[in-house]
Amino acid sequence: MDFTTLCIHGSSDRYDCTGAVSVPIFQSATFAHPMVGQSTGYDYSRLQNPTREHLEKTVAALEGGAGAKAFSSGMAAIATLMELFSPGDHIIASDDLYGGSHRYFHKISIKNGLTFDFVNTSDPALIESRIRPETKAVFIETPTNPMMQVTDIEAVSKITKKRNLLLIVDNTFLTPYFQQPLKLGADIVVHSGTKYLCGHNDTLAGFVVTADPQLFDRLQVLSTTTGACLPPFDSWLLIRGIKTLAVRMEKQQENAMRLAKWLCAQKKIKAVHYVGLPEDPGYAISKRQSSGFGAMISFEVDCEQTAKQLLERVKLIQYAESLGGVETLITYPMLQTHADVPKEEREAKGINECLLRLSVGLESAEDLTGDLEQALR
Repeated sequence: MDFTTLCIHGSSDRYDCTGAVSVPIFQSATFAHPMVGQSTGYDYSRLQNPTREHLEKTVAALEGGAGAKAFSSGMAAIATLMELFSPGDHIIASDDLYGGSHRYFHKISIKNGLTFDFVNTSDPALIESRIRPETKAVFIETPTNPMMQVTDIEAVSKITKKRNLLLIVDNTFLTPYFQQPLKLGADIVVHSGTKYLCGHNDTLAGFVVTADPQLFDRLQVLSTTTGACLPPFDSWLLIRGIKTLAVRMEKQQENAMRLAKWLCAQKKIKAVHYVGLPEDPGYAISKRQSSGFGAMISFEVDCEQTAKQLLERVKLIQYAESLGGVETLITYPMLQTHADVPKEEREAKGINECLLRLSVGLESAEDLTGDLEQALR
């Protein structure tokens, strides 16, 4: 089935006999048993809910996985995923990570006995150099947030498979429409479903998808036990959002390419980080492993005053956290997404007072460039 068709129709399961075109919202915490020792397949919504199950099967199909679990946020998904590991286990992770992942690893996972090495995973040799006997997994974002570094998933997969390590890929920025890490050798895919999968900035969600049925069974037990499951109504919002995923990603990418080229021509813009630009360091790998470049741009202005002026003067573009929705949002990583990253570490990565991040939406590209132009004057 074509990806676009799969987005619209999702799992073929149907839970009622009314002919409802929209998946019903089973807003129930519990389900009655027909007889002693019998079940309808649904007992308690923390374990499973028909609306959430439809969503999970849809996301698993889109990623080409054996199963998916839906969580109440992207961080809830990562928190549950980290329960696969035990004290003393070692993980190698991208050194340019979403601030929430950085915070969780440093404030929770390390406290729980895990150890980490953070490296530029766009260089597979650096990953291989940090592997030790207690290493259990490699966790990468590609492209990374916010510096848009691209990691060769297939190359890293060859390393992890040789060493019997798990390869975990955060696929939030590109979604399965543009990138399918499991087909490139990853073992687990993570999403903040709040972003492009939802697409409308109206709910929180997270996903963990795996190609291994046995690993999925372990994740199912962890999900049931930790209890951070996605509620029925939020599941329905994600089902609705995914129906337009393909058309949204295409248009947002088209807008992003136009904005990236426009930004490159502005005197007050000193650097533009967008993997769709041929001069970007990750362009060649992106062309090989992805079918698109997405709609996330980071750019550096000439000074802190320009950054603050732009943030305060934009009118159509909204100064807000998050990304992936139909509205274009601009973010100041040093004060928002990466505020908890120590200053020295943050600035070493280029996340300073001059860096801004743009999540390009579905508005007219002319209106967006016009808004940026008046804000930069």
